[in-house]
Amino acid sequence: MTPPVQRRIARVRPLVPARSSAPDTAPAKGTAQLPEQFFVANGAADFAGTAGRTWTVVESPFPGSRANAASNHREGWEPGAKVSEDSFTFLAPSVPANVLGMAHNTGQAGRDLPPQAFHKAATSVIGPGEAIELPAGIGLVEPEAELAVVVGRAAKNLTLDNARTAVLGYTIANDVTARKLQKSDELWLSAKSQDTFTPAGPWIVTGLDHTDLPIGVVHNGTELPAASTAGLGWKVDEILVYLTSFMTLHPGDLVLTGFPAASAGIRPGDTVSCRVGGIGELSNPVTAAS
Repeated sequence: MTPPVQRRIARVRPLVPARSSAPDTAPAKGTAQLPEQFFVANGAADFAGTAGRTWTVVESPFPGSRANAASNHREGWEPGAKVSEDSFTFLAPSVPANVLGMAHNTGQAGRDLPPQAFHKAATSVIGPGEAIELPAGIGLVEPEAELAVVVGRAAKNLTLDNARTAVLGYTIANDVTARKLQKSDELWLSAKSQDTFTPAGPWIVTGLDHTDLPIGVVHNGTELPAASTAGLGWKVDEILVYLTSFMTLHPGDLVLTGFPAASAGIRPGDTVSCRVGGIGELSNPVTAAS
């Protein structure tokens, strides 16, 4: 069988904004102009090489998702146009309706328990380079580097035979967690859904063999003990079958699969990076919430 072709897809925002609309096309009074978003793709094998830094503008990979619709085409940002990484900033790879994670999903101990998901607010999602904001008095907060599934189509009642058809690709997510709140909140909502507590990105990788990828956290430049996605209890296909047995997943949804590696507490002034082999690195500064 021919291995699937890998490519990267990213949601980005041009550094130079569009010119102001002419009076006859300007938004109605009282209507805000939405920030621009475009999707770009890159098939270069070397992410860091010259070819890896030149992207092609593409249509949205999430057809039917209004939140993930590309902005109106403009000069230099039409499908097929070539754009350099110097001309845009990476956003979170999608605008999800749902962000879901898996509890106790490490090794045989996790697999010996029934699968259990938790919810993270979609409003907690931020992109690469955006700040993780820590409220005063929140206590110990730890990052968790995770392989995240990016859903490509509406999916319900998936089976092990067709679960992969709902996957657009994979990205990196940081499941930032407030440990004190996790102990006091049985549903973990306040521990995991704080604003900025789900960094994701920098891009989606399609056609990736996700079964045994190194995964870990770098805290202030120090690489913490890493692990592998092979150490997850419940695997990607099984997770998708479980989730879609009771809910519909939508294009752009993010499914975080679990954290098998080591972590460390973060505080304002820190920098935390999450690494997943085959995808890259997601870095975010840490600040105090205003």
